[in-house]
Amino acid sequence: MRKRATVREVAAATGMSIATVSRVINGRGNVAEHTRDAVLRAIRELGVPAPRPRRESARRGSVYVRCPYLLTDYFGLIVSSVVEALALHDVEVVLDAGSAMQKRRPLPGLAGRPDISGAVLVLPPEPVEELDGLRAAGFPLVVIDPRVPLPDDVVSVSAAHFLGARTVMSHLVECGHRRVGVIGGPPEWLASGRRLAGFASALADIGVLQPPRLVVEVDEPTEEKGRLAAGELLDLSQRPTALVAFNDKMAVGALKAAAARGLSVPGDVSVAGFDDIDLSRACVPELTTVRQPLREMGRMGASLLVRQLERHDLEASHVELATALVVRGSTGPA
Repeated sequence: MRKRATVREVAAATGMSIATVSRVINGRGNVAEHTRDAVLRAIRELGVPAPRPRRESARRGSVYVRCPYLLTDYFGLIVSSVVEALALHDVEVVLDAGSAMQKRRPLPGLAGRPDISGAVLVLPPEPVEELDGLRAAGFPLVVIDPRVPLPDDVVSVSAAHFLGARTVMSHLVECGHRRVGVIGGPPEWLASGRRLAGFASALADIGVLQPPRLVVEVDEPTEEKGRLAAGELLDLSQRPTALVAFNDKMAVGALKAAAARGLSVPGDVSVAGFDDIDLSRACVPELTTVRQPLREMGRMGASLLVRQLERHDLEASHVELATALVVRGSTGPA
């Protein structure tokens, strides 16, 4: 098999622009007949196979971006990155965002809309059956930060929750902490389970089994829920020497709970979070946390969707992006 000619080689042989050669190869209509003949003649004279035409998109239309949450800090960073990345590919966006949108059920009819070519769904609250139904209909789809485990053929992007949680707990262990209270997220969330497993894994490495009473899970990962959960842990007869929270908002709630009890951070109790949103740097002391690559999650989600629209084959359907530990003033020696 001989090496396939490149568009650049054909352009050099004809003296035409790369854009013109590309239009001929892709069968576009806005090319003069003599120009088309010249390009095809040059390809024959090169004595090698012609460049491959670019594959047409599976659908033509806008991309539906759904994020049924307030677009602040965490979600705002992801959504803005998705939109910016799609704009680079000249893809228009239909945005469905805001907490009120959780009451809607737009997914069942999405595949039948001629104006929509694909979708990016951020932490979708819909049942997995609806997501699977879109894929079964051949609808291009990417889920960013899935709430529940997904079928193998539903493309997703998330952070490495297990490894991130293991890293921050290992940091606390290295600081001498053995009795660590965990403020977990909603039990039904995929990220919650993986982070709890990561926390437990780092403790298991040193032979510490986490007592159930040191783990408090909440139904909504807010600052207020974090404050209440931290209060439960700090009021134990043997209170923990450190607290680690599902996210930064709940970690800030833990800082408030400690202050209300006259405990200094990190002198009396260390506190760590997860996400590294702006709030983690706006509190005193600043939070030790796990940085999620939120912008890159958005860009990667957009890229994976565009590849589906252009009929590219994806070798990996579930992509996990690395996290990073950020040590600040809220953690110290036990």
